[in-house]
Amino acid sequence: MASDPSLSSPPPLSSTATAMAKPQNLPPLCLSSRTSKPWLARKCRLKPDHLTDTLIFTGGAMAALLLIYAIYSLCNPTAITTTSFSEVKPQNPNPPLAHDCHHPKLQNPFSTIPTFYDDPNLSYRVEKPIKNWDQNRRQWMEQNPSLSLNSEEKVLLVTGSQAKPCRNPVGDHLLLRFFKNKVDYCRLHGYDIFYNTLLFQPKMFTFWSKIPTVKAAMLAHPEVEWVYWVDSDAAFTDMEFKLPLQKYRDHNLIVHGWDHLVYQNRSWTSLNAGIFLIRNCQWSMDFMEVWASFGPQSPNYEEAGKTQTSVLSDRLFSASDDQSALVYLLLTERDKWGDKIFLENSYYFEGYWVEIIGTYENITRRYEDMEKAQPILRRRKPEKLAMKFGELREPYLKEAGNGRFSWRRPFVTHFTGCQPCSGDHNKIYSGENCWKGMERALNFADNQVLRNFGFVHEDLSDSASVKPLPFDFPASVG
Repeated sequence: MASDPSLSSPPPLSSTATAMAKPQNLPPLCLSSRTSKPWLARKCRLKPDHLTDTLIFTGGAMAALLLIYAIYSLCNPTAITTTSFSEVKPQNPNPPLAHDCHHPKLQNPFSTIPTFYDDPNLSYRVEKPIKNWDQNRRQWMEQNPSLSLNSEEKVLLVTGSQAKPCRNPVGDHLLLRFFKNKVDYCRLHGYDIFYNTLLFQPKMFTFWSKIPTVKAAMLAHPEVEWVYWVDSDAAFTDMEFKLPLQKYRDHNLIVHGWDHLVYQNRSWTSLNAGIFLIRNCQWSMDFMEVWASFGPQSPNYEEAGKTQTSVLSDRLFSASDDQSALVYLLLTERDKWGDKIFLENSYYFEGYWVEIIGTYENITRRYEDMEKAQPILRRRKPEKLAMKFGELREPYLKEAGNGRFSWRRPFVTHFTGCQPCSGDHNKIYSGENCWKGMERALNFADNQVLRNFGFVHEDLSDSASVKPLPFDFPASVG
């Protein structure tokens, strides 16, 4: 019968090991609960007391250092992370210490200090005039300095659509994609956005609804300098382009238009009122009050339409509309309003979709050629830095031009006359051309966003699929 290995004699031990193996000299943890073989205890080693104390002290010190590191990381995350792949140096080579970490102190929202919001006579309704808005807004900003930082650069984009589902079967889907496009643009540029689906003045329907909405938005957001109305059927198609606000420092209302078409041709299409930038100030409150007086809530609505038709040379319909009213005010009250209204035509502040949608592929090729020649432009980057890299592109776009016949991306593509929700498009277009054109424009814009996530639509007519981009695109694809 073979001997049981577990019962065989243990290997010989040195005298020191033999002494350590004696059960009476071992601490309890060195004894196995499953065996009585004392020689297994040779794997245990007794530690001197001072060594145990040292280990405890070292562990505590390391825990304290980790805690300090964590606090420092929260206060100054950019100072912790570096990469050998980046040639960009940190903006602040001497980051603040942990004790310098602070946040702007917000005004107590329950403060008893009165503001214009506490005035019982304040009304958000378009029929009620707003007075002393510049003074009231300034006082509010002084009381809320943390919300008023860089206020001259703050923009609130306002848009909207009807409250009920669209009659056009693809209308709700298209409006969702148009809204996503605006959200993408606002996220990239740090703008706030408000999407309204209601009539703040029930009688001011369709295109008239923008005026009550913009007025209410100004009151709700005194911290912003500009309110940017963009029709629901308009898409941003140059996601890098930033509004040149400094250019408009002496003006309060910016619309796409041409002086000679307004003042010489007296045309109702001399400008487009579907997209405008308006300053949050008393002048704007006064102007919108007059502008709204041509609307359907006014007892003079029918007469206003006849007056507009008599003054504007190419107007063929009778009902008063917001765009004709704006042209009419420029013609008849130019001394009062004209100096503060800027007719922008140096770039596609809003571009006519028919002349744009066929240019997207050529524009894409020109931009890719530019990036092949300039490695910095094709470098991968986080979305938060995308706009900074966009600024680097400007010197290479000097020869591109702006507007029609340019190979620069059009800032806004506006699908005037298409009516994506109702489907009641202008008869000079086909519905198919409108919907396909919208899909192309939205995918063209979406590619500029998706690029930061490593994907693009390969075909602008295919909204459902994307392809991954290889490293160093487009240089890596020939």
